[in-house]
Amino acid sequence: MRILVVGGGGREHALCWAIAASPLCTKLFCAPGNAGIAQVADCIEVGAEDIPGQVALAQREKIDFVVIGPDAPLVAGMADAFTVAGIKVFGPSKKAAQLEGSKSFTKELCRRHDIPTAAYERFTDLAEAEAYIKKQNWLRSQVWVWSPNARFKK
Repeated sequence: MRILVVGGGGREHALCWAIAASPLCTKLFCAPGNAGIAQVADCIEVGAEDIPGQVALAQREKIDFVVIGPDAPLVAGMADAFTVAGIKVFGPSKKAAQLEGSKSFTKELCRRHDIPTAAYERFTDLAEAEAYIKKQNWLRSQVWVWSPNARFKK
């Protein structure tokens, strides 16, 4: 089986190492890969988030199965693109990947469906966030700041 692993970090290195040891794997590719991955797979310079580029690579190399490592391309719909192209893929759909890609989405889903999860709140105002944090038990708290351009004004 010709296999493509998408990504180039430690997770993908571990995946490549394990997949390369499988008797089912006849040829292993990783895109973009890294120097460590290059010891067990052919690395090809296609960005991990380049969905059209990854699909074209899989088609060109006649890939039988794709494993997507990083979260960002999963959240962007890469697994769906491979499925549409008729290529078997291991990775959640764009819709399912929201669970990992957005803590806020997951927490809201848990709240809406009464799924037990740690307490949380969302803020866009720094003063409100600070007031909430001051009321919390710091031994059991996490603070996540997410925004491509997060800017709080004090």
